[in-house]
Amino acid sequence: MVFPKSEAINSSGRTLGFTKKIFLTFWILIASLQGKASIEVIQPDFFIDGMEETIEIKGIVAGDLSVHVNGKEIPLTQRGNSFVLSRKFVNDDQVEVYNGKERISKLLIKCIPAWFSILPPLLAIILALLFREVISSIFIGIFSGGLIIGFYTDGWMGPFTALFALIDRYILQSLYDTGHISVVLFSLLIGASVHVISKNGGMKGVVYHLSNYAVTRRSGQFVTYILGIAIFFDDYANTLIVGNTMRPVTDKLRISREKLSYIVDSTAAPVAAIAFVTTWIGAELGYIEDGVKMIQGLDEGAYQIFLSSLQYSFYPILTLVFMGMLIYMKRDFGPMYAAETSAMDRSDEVIQDQVNVSENEMKDFEPDQDVPGRWLNAVIPVLTILFVTIGGLMMTGFETANWDSSQLNFLQKLSNTIGNADAYRALLWGSISGLMVAIMLSLIQGLLSLQECAGSVLNGFKTMLPAMVILVLAWSLSSVTEDLRTADFLANAVSGNIPPYFVPASTFILAALVSFSTGSSWGCMAILYPLVLPLSWSICQETGLDQATSMLIFYNTVSTVLAGSVLGDHCSPISDTTILSSLASSCNHIEHVRTQLPYALLVGMTGLLIGTIPAAFGVPTYISFIVSILVLALIIKKFGKSTA
Repeated sequence: MVFPKSEAINSSGRTLGFTKKIFLTFWILIASLQGKASIEVIQPDFFIDGMEETIEIKGIVAGDLSVHVNGKEIPLTQRGNSFVLSRKFVNDDQVEVYNGKERISKLLIKCIPAWFSILPPLLAIILALLFREVISSIFIGIFSGGLIIGFYTDGWMGPFTALFALIDRYILQSLYDTGHISVVLFSLLIGASVHVISKNGGMKGVVYHLSNYAVTRRSGQFVTYILGIAIFFDDYANTLIVGNTMRPVTDKLRISREKLSYIVDSTAAPVAAIAFVTTWIGAELGYIEDGVKMIQGLDEGAYQIFLSSLQYSFYPILTLVFMGMLIYMKRDFGPMYAAETSAMDRSDEVIQDQVNVSENEMKDFEPDQDVPGRWLNAVIPVLTILFVTIGGLMMTGFETANWDSSQLNFLQKLSNTIGNADAYRALLWGSISGLMVAIMLSLIQGLLSLQECAGSVLNGFKTMLPAMVILVLAWSLSSVTEDLRTADFLANAVSGNIPPYFVPASTFILAALVSFSTGSSWGCMAILYPLVLPLSWSICQETGLDQATSMLIFYNTVSTVLAGSVLGDHCSPISDTTILSSLASSCNHIEHVRTQLPYALLVGMTGLLIGTIPAAFGVPTYISFIVSILVLALIIKKFGKSTA
């Protein structure tokens, strides 16, 4: 990208290209030889209208340094050996930097309109829902974001800048993240494990064994539902293990892939988000603590605040209850009903256009006819994954001071340990251990040769590649939204003069929008907790509410950030957990989103209108839960149609 028009050095606060570095070094060298002040003015590559940006001035200052914006001197803040100017710039602002009476830099600000920041994710989501093809839709979304930035920085070179940035900035940046690479490796290893235990007859044995319990469509869904709740400690492990394990069972019972992916997706994040011992708890407590630090007069710790907020977690809890009622009442409605009736009418063979892998790859999962179906060959590797992962969480999160503390009970110590653990390392340890155990069982029993095991591992990798491509593109789009400050734009658009009793409801809507637009519930929580927790507390204090009422609204707000994040994550086609749920269930990704969307929105609206808003006015939460459950049951009975 080229420099904005300036009379001095204007390098980038976000990136610094090779040409800029050479030019900057040359300029400083010449200035030093001439005995003049050597000053570097560091600014963002681009400015967004109305968003706070920072210009940093560093180097050797010979005189009195000052900055003028539109002719008016603006005070600088000293940060170490640098001076910074942080403010919201608007289009055509003129920024001049003076060293004494000598002007050393002049900059005419050109801003990207703030509402442009919502266009890339919105375009990707609309195209995906319209054309039911997610890869090209996300690709276009990323390119459009790069095009917006490129146009405002490089002019007519913008399209080329956008194309090159798509690869060397956004996709590459998403792969630099060790957490993202860990998810990719974990998913590939799980895919390989599933393929091996399918070829050695383990999956065939599990299907036969579970058939004794899952004998009807309702019991098959109920077993999947229970497994989803049982694997509560991590949403990634939940989706991949439950989806892959139960898919052959649900296929046999003619349960649609859409319904399977809905059960998998909606028992993953909701359970992981509210359980006391999960890989989520550490991040949640950290985000809450970031927000609480900025509040004066609030003495409670992050863990106590989290526990107190659980009674207001309407969406996660009602999602689990609603799903249980759908299964028990044997009813569905909307697109899910169409998917279920289609599954019941089809033959035993799975329709291939609803599967993410080819017909040959599906046949490749089937073991040879002479391979016996032994369920232990599947259960032992899966249990290995679970126990090694849990052991890894305990090992990486163990702190002597935590377990020696007399002020914490066992549950708090366990939660702190899991919360402080390196979840990605634990998942990788678990997945590679499960794969090794599956291969050893196959070799020891003579079910597969070493060459067949190696081929099975590679075929397992291949089945995961389509979803991995979608994941990388989704993460790249998230980087675009981060550059364009999409979350900040939404926060500014929704926030304002909000009455205290409607702060939780507004927060829930805002969290759902941010999570839906960015495809990340964790990213949403990281952004909103430090923003809305101090805001909710200050609004309560400014309006004169008493301590008890303020705490009630505050706890409610804490829960709505989490609940709204999960809702937006469920509705978004660019969410990583939604993508993994489709993958594990071998369901067409857009069909999964389309069939799950009405259910998620219904539960979200019910939780908002009957739970979050009345609770802010002091209505006991148990009453809100009872009424919400009754309303959902009536809706299922009224609009649902039998899928027995």
